[in-house]
Amino acid sequence: MSESTARRIAFRVLGVDPAAAGPTGYGIVESDGRNCRMVHYGALRVAEKVRKESAGAALEAVHALVSGLLRDFSPDALAVESIFSALNVKTALRLAEVRGVVLLAAAQHGVTVHSYAPRSIKASVAGYGDADKRHVQVMVRSLLRMSEMPEPADAADALAVALCHMQNEQFRKRFALPATTGIGSSRIVRARGNTADGANAEGSRVQPSR
Repeated sequence: MSESTARRIAFRVLGVDPAAAGPTGYGIVESDGRNCRMVHYGALRVAEKVRKESAGAALEAVHALVSGLLRDFSPDALAVESIFSALNVKTALRLAEVRGVVLLAAAQHGVTVHSYAPRSIKASVAGYGDADKRHVQVMVRSLLRMSEMPEPADAADALAVALCHMQNEQFRKRFALPATTGIGSSRIVRARGNTADGANAEGSRVQPSR
């Protein structure tokens, strides 16, 4: 089977773990219905100096990052972590701004967005909603049969977001449930990522192989 044919039958998801202040993680996974694999992952950290220069610099960087990933990898869907209700108001507002530019980028590229609560994401990959970051990293590595631990933890969280949507999509198809519409129709400062072939790049749905 040619690479182009394989890509047509595979389902690809971009997962995004937005952050109010720290790195914004991103991860892309795809599945052919039986096996799933990691395509690309990494995290974007905007330098504090750049943040101070402009109030919107970080948001601009996140928008450029997500737009580039959507353009370069053509995912079928984008999955993003929702806002944790226990956050203080200031942090929640900052996080909402980051999520906003993610949704904007998805809408501009015609990609549907699906939002998942942090506990649902952890439960989908680790088995329980209170799993810590290290446990999530270990389970993501195992489920995607990765040769090394996905670093940083923000990138592993983003892969977990993508895997969570993969699980939900599998469940929907297995039981012939109607497709959901999601929540949208859908200058990088410094982003270091990794592709499936192990190469570094500037800037995997949960079903173990059988």
